Amino acid sequence: MEVRIQPIHFDIAERLVAHINKKADRLSRHYPAVTEADFNLKVVKPETAMNKEAVVKVTVPQQPEIVATKTADSFEEAVDLCLEAIERQLEKMKEKK
Repeated sequence: MEVRIQPIHFDIAERLVAHINKKADRLSRHYPAVTEADFNLKVVKPETAMNKEAVVKVTVPQQPEIVATKTADSFEEAVDLCLEAIERQLEKMKEKK
């Protein structure tokens, strides 16, 4: 699975990259049909709590793109919430087949 991480207007820490890669690996083990995962991370203005936004797009062949957007206190939490939503959507997709 190809993982692309795009921080928008900030420098990403190695710890965050490692967290995202670990979660993406887990997703690819549970759902081997997933070919790509795009993570777009940005800080929402104004600077308040709950200002870290993650948008995760997952590509599965012959299926519509699956997208989840979540905002949280930290990027790790926002990514985790997005991946939970993606997993629910993938389960629904599996049930329909």
